[in-house]
Amino acid sequence: MRQQRQKGYRRSVRVGDSLQQVIAEAIERTVDAPSLGLITVTHVDAAPDLRTARVYVSVLGGPLGTALEALAKASGPIQHEIATHLRLKWTPRLTFVGDTTPAQADHISQVLATLDPPGEEGAG
Repeated sequence: MRQQRQKGYRRSVRVGDSLQQVIAEAIERTVDAPSLGLITVTHVDAAPDLRTARVYVSVLGGPLGTALEALAKASGPIQHEIATHLRLKWTPRLTFVGDTTPAQADHISQVLATLDPPGEEGAG
């Protein structure tokens, strides 16, 4: 039974990777609003039964909340794209979630850039 769970887990990861690619392409085609900024699909977490999937997105140059609302409204056409490109028994119901990891990484980089480099503290 343990091997079966592991096999299902691997399948959900593989399907998640495929979903990420198809969803990213579908967003380019279906969500056409320059005011939303650049929307990037960072990760897709498919449920083991493949009926639902969480789609993590980051937004550059636009408000995250507005982008998530636009993606939620476009979920029907995006799911249609998934159905036409992937051979799955069910098309997963998508939930879009904001991924703040890139923003946090940028903030950490900015904080680190303000710190003195090691070895130069006593110079001056």
